Order: sequence, then structure tokens, then C-alpha cells
Amino acid sequence: MNRKELHESIEKNAVLTFSRSGGAGGQNVNKVNTKVHAAIPVKSLEGLSDEEKILLRTKLRPNINREDCLFVYADDERYQERNRANALLRMENIIVKAVKPQKKRKKTKPTKESVEKRLKQKKIKSMIKKNRRIEW
Repeated sequence: MNRKELHESIEKNAVLTFSRSGGAGGQNVNKVNTKVHAAIPVKSLEGLSDEEKILLRTKLRPNINREDCLFVYADDERYQERNRANALLRMENIIVKAVKPQKKRKKTKPTKESVEKRLKQKKIKSMIKKNRRIEW
């Protein structure tokens, strides 16, 4: 994956639409379109191999519509420009995270000391319960 190329393709190909945002801002939120909806066709993403695009489609299926567009929105800020930058950055980070290969889990065994400690605790608990019994 070429991150610089990916960033440039997102900047160039992202379709941004704006709407009114809720939240803090007082009367201003009722008249200014600050919420940003960003969409980009997955096939137009440059800097990703075909395998990475397939992986992206699988992992981000809920965020991709029938037209194969990835959707992200941002309405954290009171200013449209900041929300625009946040949406594009968020989109890039989501893509990078989705195509990053997962680390293989290394199988581990419990240490000898932890096994002995567990068995000792079991023995103590067993003795406590045994001493509670009433013998007739």
C-alpha cells in the first residue's frame, strides 16, 4: 500500500456533500451546513492492490453501499472546513486500518509456577469445603 498515493486519490476522488449538523453551536446549527458526508468509489482508490481492495470490501461491508462507495461522515466541529478535513482523514485511517494485515497469534503455555499456584489454590479450596461437611 502506498499511503501518499492513497491520500492523494482520496483528496481528488472523494465526493463531499453537506447538511445541517446537530449538537453544540446554538442558533448557528439551524442555518449553516457543517456536517460533511464523504463518499468515494472503492475502485477509484489508488495506492491499493486488488487484494487490498477485496479485503477492504469485506472488512468495511457495512460502510459500503451497492454502488461500491465507501461512506464516512463528520460533524464534530462547528466549522465546515474542519469537518471536511476530519472526514477525509477519518476515511484514510479507516482504509489503512482495514487493509493492515492482522498479526498471527503466538500460542503460549502457562508457566510452571502459575500451574502450581492454581493447583495449590484448588487444594486449599477443597480442604475448606471438606472441613465444612458434617459427619453423622
